[in-house]
Amino acid sequence: MGIIIKPIVTEKMTAQGEKLNRYGFIVDRKANKLQVKAAVEQMYNVTVADVNTVNYHGKKKSRYTKAGMLRGRMNHFKKAYVTLAGEDKIDFYSNI
Repeated sequence: MGIIIKPIVTEKMTAQGEKLNRYGFIVDRKANKLQVKAAVEQMYNVTVADVNTVNYHGKKKSRYTKAGMLRGRMNHFKKAYVTLAGEDKIDFYSNI
């Protein structure tokens, strides 16, 4: 599997893409900023100016069922916020 797992397409990230030229991605937890930068530049043919990463710890979840209480947790993941240089843009909806 590659470095980039999926893009983050939310209202907040769409607004940042329009105003600040910043886009979000869920990336491999072992990837560093240089690898994320190279992967985004190769995949979308843009120039990356800055990369910020955030590690998230998986939250604990529980639910009640007929069999009793089930407990577990969500997976850990890493987000990367990528700022593009110049007038470059990424269009996530072009392939639809």
